[in-house]
Amino acid sequence: MLDEHTPLIQVKGVGEKTAGVFAKAGIRTCGDLLSYFPRDYDYFNAPVKVEALKDGQIDAVSLVILGNGSTVHAGGMGITTFRAGDETGQVKLTYFNQPYLTKTIRAGMRLIFRGKVRYQKNGLINMEQPSSCKPSEYEAITNTFQPKYPLVRDMKNSQVIRLMHRVLNDFSFPEEEIPEADLEALGLMPSADAFRKIHFPETKEDLIGARNRMVFDEFFAFIFTIRKEKKAEAKKNARPLHDSDLPEKLMERLPYELTNSQKKAYDEIRRDLTGSKVMNRLLQGDVGSGKTILAFLSLLLVAANGRQGAMMAPTEVLARQHYENLKKLIADYDLPLRPVLLTGSVKGAQRRKCYQEIENGTANVILGTHALIQESVTYHDLSLVITDEQHRFGVRQREALSGKGEEVPILVMSATPIPRTLAIILYGDLDVSRLTELPKNRLRIRNLAAPQSERTKIYQLILSQIRKGHQAYVICPAIEKNDTPSFNPYTGAPDLTQLENVTDYTKKLKSLFPKEVRIGMLHGKMKPKEKDEIMESFGQGEIDVLVSTTVIEVGIDVPNATVMVIENAERFGLSQLHQLRGRVGRGKDQSYCVFLYSAGIAEKPKRLSIMENTNDGFEIAEEDLKLRGPGDMFGTRQSGEMGFHLANIYEDAGMMTKAASYVDEVLTKNPDFTPRTGRQVDFRTI
Repeated sequence: MLDEHTPLIQVKGVGEKTAGVFAKAGIRTCGDLLSYFPRDYDYFNAPVKVEALKDGQIDAVSLVILGNGSTVHAGGMGITTFRAGDETGQVKLTYFNQPYLTKTIRAGMRLIFRGKVRYQKNGLINMEQPSSCKPSEYEAITNTFQPKYPLVRDMKNSQVIRLMHRVLNDFSFPEEEIPEADLEALGLMPSADAFRKIHFPETKEDLIGARNRMVFDEFFAFIFTIRKEKKAEAKKNARPLHDSDLPEKLMERLPYELTNSQKKAYDEIRRDLTGSKVMNRLLQGDVGSGKTILAFLSLLLVAANGRQGAMMAPTEVLARQHYENLKKLIADYDLPLRPVLLTGSVKGAQRRKCYQEIENGTANVILGTHALIQESVTYHDLSLVITDEQHRFGVRQREALSGKGEEVPILVMSATPIPRTLAIILYGDLDVSRLTELPKNRLRIRNLAAPQSERTKIYQLILSQIRKGHQAYVICPAIEKNDTPSFNPYTGAPDLTQLENVTDYTKKLKSLFPKEVRIGMLHGKMKPKEKDEIMESFGQGEIDVLVSTTVIEVGIDVPNATVMVIENAERFGLSQLHQLRGRVGRGKDQSYCVFLYSAGIAEKPKRLSIMENTNDGFEIAEEDLKLRGPGDMFGTRQSGEMGFHLANIYEDAGMMTKAASYVDEVLTKNPDFTPRTGRQVDFRTI
């Protein structure tokens, strides 16, 4: 029998090559594989007749091949076509760069073809790149949901499905942790059933039930951990700092005045650092609300006491920007700060020098990425840990950094606006400071929600801003064109919306815009170094328009960027739209954000009207929570938010509340209870 710790290579039929491919996706054990959840599902309807095929829809049809196929070459591409039909009509089947199909699809064969139907002007019906299989093979999956997994290079979806079936058939699930009576009261299915059904649901109800159980487990483990953290923090005694007037003197000399909420937040941080309890505080505020200067003031207070502070950012490019901004502040105001930058790209002698300066105390401010928590880093007297974009770091990562010193205070910063009702649960281990104002020199971003038919006018806006020396972002929800639809859980039908993708969009802008306009492309499949280089080029003004996926949600500060265009904006959650909008409006010039919704939508979506009318992140978060009902199980996810695999703090707010209540119930009955980790919830992601 297999268990969660069984190496994948020990599964029958898995060789070293296959194990190596799966390892690229982080799958090394059977437990890893079962936690590799589908990104989507295909629903396979029964085949229809040719006369019933609908233009623009994904359909399956049983066809007889009429004659052998032929291949022609045009524009460097091989185009292979077949004629096929049934008693009600004919279909042209078109494949690109697959000439070998003429040897496997032969005249007289009956096959099931499935793909997008296109009616041509001459009345002919065409299907491009349809999948094909024998009628008996299709019959086995008719009226079923088939999982679509996130894939890495050399990994095939069919390969994942076969291996998943094999492992599930031989897997020995651990004993259920939640008593049967509690499962019934909570409305949850057993964990083993949930794992089987989330991969291979027979009905929509199976899928929703399986996801509910997974979401509950994620929330339970997360909330359980922060409850324990809170209890442990209360027992710790701080090594308080002595107050210093250096931060206040710096505030007086800055070329701008801090907002009232910034002053209030710094006072709360100062009182924590000089008090008797170890600080564990969240600094929450919109993008551009001035969190970074408060972090620098806090580091200055630590340095004034002869101690060290560390600040960890989610990306190298952001860590480097913090480093450069701090160095400028030091030069301008002669501050007693000696910073070093430690990231993955710092190598060799330079890295050894950083280690030495950190260990002997020469460096009193350490800026960097995850490199700060490696075992090889030894701190001289670490007395403050700051993590930027808090929701990108997990409890365990924060613990690893704070564990580098003795009872180290923690300041976590987040630009994600969380509704108060959810914040009480999610941040139960943290005291919260909120920045509710933007700096006084910032102009309000002008917002517009419009159909994609208005795109030409938006391009004129982009060009006018570029001619003034500014820059623009264009956000697309997809990386490449994909004609395979997503499953719509509300109707049981495919979602046929054609999503804009960065690859084709970049080519389109290059063909439409004047040649002197420099256009760049950015997406999550690029290597980290390449992404950083592109963001740096954009930050330095070497790219005029950056076409990107939501990977720029956590990016560097580019005050010169004044336009943000978000394509298929209805596909995103309100809070994510607000996060993306925060990439502009960071300088003194007027900025604009345009939310373009898909052409097939008759009237402006309500959520986009909200985005037009307010720039207040906390108000948007509250509206987001109201708009997403408990049945909105598969709406647009804000991927990776809070580090959860499946759970979404907005769409699953009801389940989160239920998990929080159950944690309290369990700990009341058994204060020493410890949940099983690994299979149900990977604590590394929390």
